[in-house]
Amino acid sequence: MLKRVDILLMAFCTGLIVANIYYCQPLVILVAKEFNLTETFAGRITYLTQAGYALGLFLLVPLGDMFERKKQILIITGLAIAALLVAAFSHTFLLLEIASVLIGACSIVPQLILPLAANLSTDENRGHNIGIIMSGLLVGILASRAVSGSIGFWLGWRAVYFIAAGICVLLIGLMAKRFPQSYPSFKGSYKELMNSMFGYIKTQPVLRETSIINFLAFAIISAFWTTMVLFLANPPFSFQTLQIGLFGIAGAAGALAAPLVGKLSDGGNPRKNLMTGFILQIVSVALFYFTGSYLYLFVIGIVLIDIGQQAIHVTNQTRIYTLIPEARNRLNTIFMSVSFIGASCGSALGLWLWDLGGWNMFCYGITAIIILNILIYKFYSNKKFNPQV
Repeated sequence: MLKRVDILLMAFCTGLIVANIYYCQPLVILVAKEFNLTETFAGRITYLTQAGYALGLFLLVPLGDMFERKKQILIITGLAIAALLVAAFSHTFLLLEIASVLIGACSIVPQLILPLAANLSTDENRGHNIGIIMSGLLVGILASRAVSGSIGFWLGWRAVYFIAAGICVLLIGLMAKRFPQSYPSFKGSYKELMNSMFGYIKTQPVLRETSIINFLAFAIISAFWTTMVLFLANPPFSFQTLQIGLFGIAGAAGALAAPLVGKLSDGGNPRKNLMTGFILQIVSVALFYFTGSYLYLFVIGIVLIDIGQQAIHVTNQTRIYTLIPEARNRLNTIFMSVSFIGASCGSALGLWLWDLGGWNMFCYGITAIIILNILIYKFYSNKKFNPQV
């Protein structure tokens, strides 16, 4: 059984590693200026990083059901360091794009830590432990924007990648010393491992429902954080990178709700938490739409949309970990790969909506996606389609 200090350490490492994916978002303006690109075009690095993450999830995370997880975590973190240094030394935008894909692919360690924690937790506290680690992950995601915005403003965007590489070097030492070992039971080949995942998609309705809902939820949150940079950088606000990054702190405040959501997912019907998440998303988009010159509405909206995202994501992740204990890495692979394909699509969609009609068009498009997610939820509420809840 895991001790509380072990869970907190996992949350700490998870937050710092997942931050690698999101450092680039507040830096888009600076990257655009250095390479003489439009802000929308420079924004490609945001969804390329997320696409790389989805690729890494699909190809690398299943190996956690074949090999010792601690060793895999250390090797992949080492590869992440190399990718971050390539980004820092990029002399062309094309090289930065390639590095962004590699950074995403090598930042999948949190999705190895979560199944590790799930395997070593009891049924009674699994959801709570996952919630704590998810808090670390979400704080890392949201605080990373504030950190990279500040560092980028004072030291330049390249310094962000150098510092991120240094952090990962320190984490390798910490994880090597403190992380427990975990040996999976799968004895087949990599091909058999990958083929088994498609079997789970066919036979597990809960996996299908959670993956579809998370695809749209990640598209929503990713579209917001990508498009927000352009919204705040233009009139009436015209904020600098430093100021834009600080809005990540508002989202980080909302991450404290993750352990509560995880605890609510232990026992009963956790699907009920999903509707709470949908409602919070709708309220937040309404606040974004009516923001105008009232910046406090925008900040409240950030807190609510991130709490809503946690209510959806933590609930769904807890649900899939109860399905097939010996296949948690493979189930998590399917679930998170689909989620981050959604995130990548969401970033691209947000940029497209911005070009199409600015912030108002963005709000219209996101509202439509939330409504679609509610309809899917209602469809699966029928036990004919979802016998497992």
